[in-house]
Amino acid sequence: MHLGLIPHWHYLWLVVASLIAGVMNAMAGGGSFISFPAMIGVGVAPVEANATNTVALWPGQLASLATLRRDVRRDLLPVLGSVCVVGGIAGAETLLHTQQRTFLRLIPWLILMGTVLFGLSGPVSKWLRRRSAHHHADRPIPLLPLALALLPICFYIGYFGAGGGFLVMTVLALFGMESMHELNALKVVAATSSNFVAILTFVVQGAVLWHYCAVSMLFAGLGGWVGAHFARRANGEVLRGIVVATGTLIAAYFFWRQHSL
Repeated sequence: MHLGLIPHWHYLWLVVASLIAGVMNAMAGGGSFISFPAMIGVGVAPVEANATNTVALWPGQLASLATLRRDVRRDLLPVLGSVCVVGGIAGAETLLHTQQRTFLRLIPWLILMGTVLFGLSGPVSKWLRRRSAHHHADRPIPLLPLALALLPICFYIGYFGAGGGFLVMTVLALFGMESMHELNALKVVAATSSNFVAILTFVVQGAVLWHYCAVSMLFAGLGGWVGAHFARRANGEVLRGIVVATGTLIAAYFFWRQHSL
């Protein structure tokens, strides 16, 4: 049976994709590799699909932040918060002023870049954990150079975002932060804050399709709840491999789609 003959099939597809995305985010990350293409697949224009997907997945980031709040280094919050506000708004505004055709051509490159960053996050996280195991005290971090290094990353998070949290962790580690728990907590702070101001920009500009957003948000949350119950039992490397393979296939599909148009 053709999908067009099924009443509201597009909602059904979005439900399935959002559930999978929520499970992926809870167990390994990379859920946007599924939910964002699903938004496009049900007929949402690329720019609005990215804006709507960002809103739909943000509550999951907020829940992660609530869990990790005790590990946040509060001395870095003023500079990190300022950079997140500036970068997130700038990224969101740039997205909203990007032509649909231009953003559609960027999609496979953005997904491929996010996939590569996600794949690299595994070995780099192992290095960070080994480094953390031997640390005694974090060195003072120069705030102005840190802000300048994080600004383009927060811009990228506001514009598209996949893999941005890993870049935040890498930059903080290069600037001398050695506690893995603190790195992970500040990664979530940066992603949550940059996306929050981006969301406000999307909402004010009317770029969010709320009927699709509500469906995706609800079932991504349900998927996150299910995924959290299985996260500790799953093999992390296998899950990471599945996410990387999924992202690569989706990027390849969008490259093929461009050449077939």
